Amino acid sequence: MQTSAPELSASGLSLGYGDREVVSGLDVRVPPGRITAIVGANACGKSTLLRALARLLNPQKGTVSLDGRSIASIPGRELARRLGILPQTPTAPDGLSVIDLVNRGRSPHQTWWRQWSKADESAVHAALAATGITDLADRAVDELSGGQRQRAWIAMAVAQGTEVLLLDEPTTYLDLAHQIDVLDLVTDLNRDEGRTIVMVLHDLNQACRYADHVIAMKAGRIVAEGAPADVITVESVEDVFDLRCQITTDPVSGTPLVIPIGRHH
Repeated sequence: MQTSAPELSASGLSLGYGDREVVSGLDVRVPPGRITAIVGANACGKSTLLRALARLLNPQKGTVSLDGRSIASIPGRELARRLGILPQTPTAPDGLSVIDLVNRGRSPHQTWWRQWSKADESAVHAALAATGITDLADRAVDELSGGQRQRAWIAMAVAQGTEVLLLDEPTTYLDLAHQIDVLDLVTDLNRDEGRTIVMVLHDLNQACRYADHVIAMKAGRIVAEGAPADVITVESVEDVFDLRCQITTDPVSGTPLVIPIGRHH
């Protein structure tokens, strides 16, 4: 991994599917070496933006750059060694073991002249240890609990050894304890290894607690970005989510705590 975190950015980005435009004229810079959370209502373009940042979706207009270099010009194997993505609902073949899944994270480092090495072996075992699933290495992925399975996928991304890790709703379908477990793990990867993390989150309080930088999106545009306390306000929550709320201070983390106001309150 590089001594300084790479810079991921986009300029004049327009994205869509067929004739349907989802993101329009968007400029974004991901703070290097920090955790960024992308928040917004359903269908606002969060996951679409993340896919474009990972080169899984080609822009209709604009450019995505890594350290000032268009990712469209970076060879696939090189990009996979620098940038990894964990999609919303990854799937593994039936019966695939955890160790075999994590081994796949080393694929970008393999060439016809450089096959599996001690460095690959070390990276895999370090990833298993970092995610706390060494004891699950021989278990089948499809036999794991939701939290264990998510850890296995994150371990694969860790073994990939990328400087930037993109996570699309990493806490989806997990109970609260496992959500916190996964977010704590992501924080460890950032703090201990300096990885740049970008994740799409639905829970505003989790975004405030775990992210250094928050990007709020509405209808394919960025309406606010910055530190959680600057972005998550009564006004912005009502604008972005059409939700009335009060905001107080999280007694644990000192970050903004959003308290929704429903029709019956």
